[in-house]
Amino acid sequence: MSAAVIALLLGGAGMAIGATPAQAAETKFNVKCVPPAGGGDPVEGETTAKVTAPASAKVGDEVDVSWETVKPASNNTDLMDIPQDSVQPTGWITVGGGGGELKVVGEKKNPPIPKKAPMQMSTMKGKLKLTKAGKITLTPGKYDVAVTFPFGTFVTKCAPTGAVGVGATIDVAAGTSGGTTNGGSTNGGSTNGGSTNGGSTNGGSANGGSTSGGSANGGSTSGGGGGQTDFPGKPVEVAFDCGPVVPGGIKTPVTINAKKNGGSYDLTVKTAKGAMASPMALPAGALKPSMNVKLGGADSGMVKVSGPANAEPIPDKAPVSLSDMTGTYKPGKTGKVTLSPDQLTIDVTMAPGSTPINVPCKAASSGVSLELDTTAQEGGSGSPATTGSTTASGGLAETGAEDEGGIKALALVAGTVILLGGAVFTFTPWRRLRGTR
Repeated sequence: MSAAVIALLLGGAGMAIGATPAQAAETKFNVKCVPPAGGGDPVEGETTAKVTAPASAKVGDEVDVSWETVKPASNNTDLMDIPQDSVQPTGWITVGGGGGELKVVGEKKNPPIPKKAPMQMSTMKGKLKLTKAGKITLTPGKYDVAVTFPFGTFVTKCAPTGAVGVGATIDVAAGTSGGTTNGGSTNGGSTNGGSTNGGSTNGGSANGGSTSGGSANGGSTSGGGGGQTDFPGKPVEVAFDCGPVVPGGIKTPVTINAKKNGGSYDLTVKTAKGAMASPMALPAGALKPSMNVKLGGADSGMVKVSGPANAEPIPDKAPVSLSDMTGTYKPGKTGKVTLSPDQLTIDVTMAPGSTPINVPCKAASSGVSLELDTTAQEGGSGSPATTGSTTASGGLAETGAEDEGGIKALALVAGTVILLGGAVFTFTPWRRLRGTR
């Protein structure tokens, strides 16, 4: 399925400093956007841009230039809604007559964009220092669009596929102080700030601290007798491979604790505090974690545990902690059973009522957090025909992360859904998690 290119267009309303009133002109041009690996074929479309600049000025003036999207190259895809204030465009305008390039940047400001609705981006703005008398032409060129989701920032890169018409012309007169400066350099790189990769992920102090106790051998227990009911595990450093969605994966200590409940065990799985920095403001209920706990030793299979979604809204760049995940293990075998963290899944809900996006992360490396001396229970797990032990309440959805097809499907979602239909997306991974609660 081909991804629809994000209607990327830049824009802006500009005004000259000490110059004549701004003039603007629209120009149409074809662009090509290249999708990420597994995200489909490159997509081409036509866009209409309006470049605004003063009609005249003089050497030495610094004038405002803007680039506005009048008509996008395409609509949003039909895969997901785009959150409010998550799209930040950046464009480059060719400066003719003086040479160089002017970078213009838009604010990360947009209304919610429903599925299949026209893309909407803020006006991109920059400042141009005039250093040479004559006619200066401004022609829109390549542009990037960064879209920030709870699980990272994706950048679409698009470029013209043919000739582009001039967007605006400035008639530059000689300055009163005489002479040109810097031999006519246009100081092209000057912008009004704002890098395109919105939503920095370098926040989120882990403020960890190890989990409650747990012997070095992974909380070995004395079994069903002796009156012991609480079995603390030890923290295990786990590397999660999230495929193409999170390059580099996620690393965090994970601790599995157990409490005896009759012949079964109530499990609580903890990750780190301040697991990541939120790349954008998130509503309550946006992030819900789940995990598979792998059984070893005398028993086999998986226990599925899950945690509640965040109860409160999360401000932009604020530290985010995954909730504790709980579930029940009913032994199917008698003997020493090990419990190890396995696949982590985070369900991301962009807006109330929208379909959650499943981000599966396979445990590429893990270890035993807890060992229990169990007694088999009727109806417990462990038989050859069983794929796992009893599931926790709110069990983990099957995501297909174990097979390559599931990973590719997720990559496609992370490429189209992340929209920009087919563009190169650069994912900003969550920071390394440190410490446990």
